[in-house]
Amino acid sequence: MTAQTPFEQGKPYSGRGIEVTYDATRCIHYAECVRGLPAVFDTQKRPWIQVDNAAASEVAEVVRRCHSGALQYRLADGPAEAPRTPTSVTAYADGAVVLEGDLQLDGIPADVDYVAERETRLTSCGCGKSALWLLCDNTYGHTD
Repeated sequence: MTAQTPFEQGKPYSGRGIEVTYDATRCIHYAECVRGLPAVFDTQKRPWIQVDNAAASEVAEVVRRCHSGALQYRLADGPAEAPRTPTSVTAYADGAVVLEGDLQLDGIPADVDYVAERETRLTSCGCGKSALWLLCDNTYGHTD
């Protein structure tokens, strides 16, 4: 079975010139989307993503700020999201490790369906407490 791409894993929100997908499993609530385009990403509205409230290029720019990769996009008349070059790895004090670039993941366990072999953005667990293989799930700092 071929793994889904990060784009295919999320719930779709379609609009003029762009489709955005959101994968709640990956979201760690950095809120880059809400701060970047509050008219598009509004957690008080349903649906909470309203892609037609801004230009497709603006929506794409804000989606690229999503460190976890929970948000993905496809432009109707443009190229697919290009990986960041050079690849960037940023470690944060809270344990999260943000990776952005042309990422190839090897050794994915068979029961893991929330990451793909190719990624452009993800936030990895650096604290070792995540219930999600590889991915940060915001459990850092919790004690048993």
